[in-house]
Amino acid sequence: MKRILFSCLLCAALPAFAQKANDVTAPLHALKVNYPVPYDPPAPEAVKKVLDRIYDYLDAVTPPQFINRNSGAVLSSLSGADTSTIFKPGDFRLTSYEWGVTYSGMLQVGAATGDKKYIDYTTRRMQLLADAVPVFKPLFEKYKNRSNPLRSVIDPHALDDAGAMCAAMIKTERAGAVKNLRPLIDNFMQYIFTKEFRLPDGTLARNRPHPNTIWLDDLYMAVPALAQMGKLTGDQKYFDDAVKQITQFSERMFNKEKNVYMHGWVQGMQEHPQFHWARANGWAIMTKVELLDVLPENHPGRAKVLELLRAHIKGLAAYQSGSGFWHQLLDRNDSYLETSATAIYTYCIAHAIQKGWIDPVAYGPMALLAWNAVSTKVNDKGQVEGTCVGTGMGFEPAFYYYRPVNVYAAHGYGPVLLAGAAIYDLLQKNKYRINDSALQYYEK
Repeated sequence: MKRILFSCLLCAALPAFAQKANDVTAPLHALKVNYPVPYDPPAPEAVKKVLDRIYDYLDAVTPPQFINRNSGAVLSSLSGADTSTIFKPGDFRLTSYEWGVTYSGMLQVGAATGDKKYIDYTTRRMQLLADAVPVFKPLFEKYKNRSNPLRSVIDPHALDDAGAMCAAMIKTERAGAVKNLRPLIDNFMQYIFTKEFRLPDGTLARNRPHPNTIWLDDLYMAVPALAQMGKLTGDQKYFDDAVKQITQFSERMFNKEKNVYMHGWVQGMQEHPQFHWARANGWAIMTKVELLDVLPENHPGRAKVLELLRAHIKGLAAYQSGSGFWHQLLDRNDSYLETSATAIYTYCIAHAIQKGWIDPVAYGPMALLAWNAVSTKVNDKGQVEGTCVGTGMGFEPAFYYYRPVNVYAAHGYGPVLLAGAAIYDLLQKNKYRINDSALQYYEK
């Protein structure tokens, strides 16, 4: 009798149990998924909060001031500058190429959100540089002091010194917010256009780690500045050189089967080991985006650049991980997930959607997923985690696999600001929602 009663009670309980586990009674396709990063479309306010954390951190740790290196006293006036004067130490350098990207990112966040503090961040520091160069240049020329805090601005020796900073200065100049930037711009441009080493066909190159080496990174270190100079002056020669660089780099370095770039190419090598480093691919795709932003519609090279952009985005889309990030080496899934490259791709894809260059239904969801991934790497202090430090060129995998990551790798901050600006803009102008559990794009 007890056994019969127990069986009856068990049968009565089965329907309630079946609702959790039976395909007949439960919508299994709608079960909550434990995604490794947020999956739902972010609200614009949530994007802005991430960007505000970064701003608060960077504004505090990049003081726009000079001090005396011996006493630590802050200069009250530039007229007191001498060979003991340095930038007030912070976490990052105000004149590095990484900070050129950061200045551009601040401008774009300000434009997207309407929050003037971001634009002020760039204009305050650019005005400081514009005011300081006429003071520090005579000191440099007299003493040839390599520790001069503005040496890279006064006497650039590499594209890293000139390109990204020049592009950011021209963007600031075009906005009309800073006085006396043009002499700095012209000095940078003279270096890029007439002094940087080139191959016989005019392709920008370096002589390290081997003679006649092309670094994919150098597309970004030169072309955005050339493009911006074309926009500033209206001189076709700058646009022509910018298009030539993208075309000639791509002929040597773009893998048409994978639709991504190798990191380095050396003239005279019989074989070119292909290491598809993520951030170098980021510099390459962002170069195309920045050029297309200002390249005249009737320029004969525009169609080719747009074709390369679309192919590159298609290639990158194939390598996005399930967590939304991309790997340090794009096609090697056992290499680590890297933040700065993921942020650059987020920016470029979202921006290309806004410009109408690519299909928003196909690429919008992956851009949002990528932003959700990137946002998890901005810690409570506003520091960007998971960014690969500065990286040379290697011809074996271990070099790339074991590059350190660090919150003080300055390469992460500008890309995350750019990504946030583009995603904020995308969310304002387009509609994203979950349909049948999947993130989808719709016209508003």
